[in-house]
Amino acid sequence: MGGGGPDEDDDKEDVKWPPWLRPLLQTSFFVQCKLHADAHKSECNMYCLDCMKGALCSLCLAYHKDHRAIQIRRSSYHDVIRVSEIQKFLDITGIQTYIINSARIVFLNERPQPRPGKGVTNTCQVCERSLLDSFSFCSLGCKIVGASKNFIRKKKICKETDGSDAESLKGVSNGSTKSKRQSFTPSTPTPTAMNYRTAKRRKGVPHRSPMGGLIIEY
Repeated sequence: MGGGGPDEDDDKEDVKWPPWLRPLLQTSFFVQCKLHADAHKSECNMYCLDCMKGALCSLCLAYHKDHRAIQIRRSSYHDVIRVSEIQKFLDITGIQTYIINSARIVFLNERPQPRPGKGVTNTCQVCERSLLDSFSFCSLGCKIVGASKNFIRKKKICKETDGSDAESLKGVSNGSTKSKRQSFTPSTPTPTAMNYRTAKRRKGVPHRSPMGGLIIEY
């Protein structure tokens, strides 16, 4: 899973998390269902916590009666879940929540942020994304990493050796835990790559028309 894979400590740490959590964070949602491709509602935005066999569409739920199923939603090209749904099955204490479309949600995975802005007093303990002061993590994925024994141990060692050196702590969250964080890749791609290609598209070479005018091809 991801770059490097989990170490021995991870096997012990998995006991504290539900068996469906890591597979959920690694699942790609909002793709077309292969079983119901011709149906009107074939977008896969559901997940069965009991079967753990990937994303499901609403029609697939007929085969998962009496199972625990949750619905994944999307915000700014990132997967989210309503707090009212996930807190039935998982303790989300310490994860920052947001209100979108009148519903309180949490993000499934880390969202890249170049650098915290000026005046920021609190950041995610793992990825350093800006947070409100009462929270410690920006997503479910970051809480898994941040609560791991390996991450806590390395962070403690860093503090003991370098005091309150912010750069050293940044190295712990961005370097030492890189292999773990790569296990939870964002399940929905951002449109940056497409926009980049569009911006780089070259215009056609101008050609003169038979009447002497100038025609520009795009």
